[in-house]
Amino acid sequence: MKVSVKVPATSANLGPGFDCLGLALPIYNTITIEETILPGTGVEINLMSAEEENIDEMIFDNIPKDENNIVYKAVELLYNSIGQEPSELKINIQSQIPITRGLGSSAAVIVGGLMAANKLLGSPADTTALLSIATEVEGHPDNVAPAILGGFVMSSQEDDGSIVYRKLDWPQEWDITVCIPDFELSTNIARSVLPSEVPMQDAIYNAKHLAMLIQAVNTKDEKLMKTALHDKLHQPYREKLVPGMREIMEAFKHEDGVLGCVLSGAGPSILIISHKYDLDKIKSTVQDIWEGQSFKADIRTLKIEPKGAEIVE
Repeated sequence: MKVSVKVPATSANLGPGFDCLGLALPIYNTITIEETILPGTGVEINLMSAEEENIDEMIFDNIPKDENNIVYKAVELLYNSIGQEPSELKINIQSQIPITRGLGSSAAVIVGGLMAANKLLGSPADTTALLSIATEVEGHPDNVAPAILGGFVMSSQEDDGSIVYRKLDWPQEWDITVCIPDFELSTNIARSVLPSEVPMQDAIYNAKHLAMLIQAVNTKDEKLMKTALHDKLHQPYREKLVPGMREIMEAFKHEDGVLGCVLSGAGPSILIISHKYDLDKIKSTVQDIWEGQSFKADIRTLKIEPKGAEIVE
């Protein structure tokens, strides 16, 4: 039996929503799991890019293709949760989501592997259980929640390990321009620059702005959103790891129609949220800034993907 699951990219944080907000985007990875019938073959993992020009062979070469792969680890946890061990499995990962760009590539393959394995097992795990296992592997739910559920999601892993989550309605008239540079930034490096403690006033600042962001989204309040998208917990520390980030944010700071610029996840991709603004101007401005620093960029204006991971065969 063979099952394929299509999973959207995700963007976490959105400024002040550090480790608790995420949204799904229409860029996809497809994960296929097949139970092989030959005993003793173990696990076989194949990585493929859906777009040849986006292949980075060095990154692909560094991804484990055995039991140490995060997809297999997630699948193994699911099997173990019902008292079973994984059988011989062939896992194919077809990737459209750029790796190490802050677009949830790891969350996508974890979720895809879990959902495919769950289908193979007869669907013993519900959404809550899948989200819990995915969070255990990923470390936090901000990417895996929208990867599973789609849309705009706030989520929290509580002290007892349970995951609390809610989907919110993102204003469809708000455009999201995803700016993906041709340089990488690993999540581990991006997290290493964050302090273990922050000033109380910075924590209060983010709490206030997160509350503003949720209210702005719920009421489609563009003026409030423009204020809400500021952050003091992670972006100021990561700025030095993302060439051009400050210049891009400054370029749109006072532009009517641009609600804000934020790092996508840990970066280096940047999201620009706008309404009735010249999208070609966004693209040309970002390209000029990064080209001035000898970087190229893939810039796409997208709508939120309302559906999460789907079984496609």
